[in-house]
Amino acid sequence: MNKNKHRGADFRDFLEEVESCALKRAIAMKLAKLIEQQSLSKGDMALRMKTSRAAVDRMLDGSNPSMTLTTLEKAARALGQRVKLELIPA
Repeated sequence: MNKNKHRGADFRDFLEEVESCALKRAIAMKLAKLIEQQSLSKGDMALRMKTSRAAVDRMLDGSNPSMTLTTLEKAARALGQRVKLELIPA
């Protein structure tokens, strides 16, 4: 039995999923770098975001593909940053 989760899926769907995971990983890495630069602990970050340390762990987990725009905005504000989203032609 083949356990490939992409079996039968269109290759473009697979590429979109990979790109989405890469984007989340890049965001998580950027946030982690900013947290480190400001010498914050995850607990400090959670306090600034008014959330739990577990939520900060999930946000910084590059393998966890889910993050809401609200969470991203809270994290950015907690780090003295703003979020800028840009749509570009494919």
